[in-house]
Amino acid sequence: MKAMILAAGLGSRLQPLTKTVPKPMLLVCGKPLLQWHIERLVRAGVREVVVNTSWLGEQIQDYFGTGVDFGITITWSSEAEPLETGGGIFKALHLFGDDPFILMSADIWTDFPLESFLKKNIDSPLSAHLVLVKNPEHNNGGDFSLENYIVGYGQERYTYSGISIVSSQLFNSLKITSEVFPLREVLKPAISSGRVSGEIYTGDWCDVGTIGRYNNLNKRLLETTNGI
Repeated sequence: MKAMILAAGLGSRLQPLTKTVPKPMLLVCGKPLLQWHIERLVRAGVREVVVNTSWLGEQIQDYFGTGVDFGITITWSSEAEPLETGGGIFKALHLFGDDPFILMSADIWTDFPLESFLKKNIDSPLSAHLVLVKNPEHNNGGDFSLENYIVGYGQERYTYSGISIVSSQLFNSLKITSEVFPLREVLKPAISSGRVSGEIYTGDWCDVGTIGRYNNLNKRLLETTNGI
């Protein structure tokens, strides 16, 4: 199974750190946030990954290159301007053919066992499988509900972790009116028709979206196990 890491965000809430350093290159326990994801993918058995870039993307590509030094093959999908999550995936969709792929946001930190994804099948009528987490303070209302492993819009909601398995089927009926669009627009019709499964993860997870959360993550990991 291949993977895609979404790394094209501007990181505006992390300024001034991200004025000169792209968000995926911010150091967590001494190495770039994106490197944690790539190393976890390699340990899980993934050998090919697509990474989209935009803001200061050349720094990311210069550091990781072809991926050979990290035990993986990296294909870069460059965006002149960020296309948001859905647009970024759609631009790179041809690189995956008809096979489902792991999707990860670069701006999270987690110890989620990605190897479990290699044993999952996203077969028709399912179009995606989402990993959900308990709602953090900055997203008290949550995003999606989960009942009998099917994602919905019920009353009790959880937060989307930024980790999923996606099938190209998710985009088959998409009517593109703009190159720039969020993943939630693509997920909505599939969720409404019961075609998205899910699971709840209770392990370590952090949305590294602000300076406060970024600093807290580094402090916590340095005080415990130096990041596993």
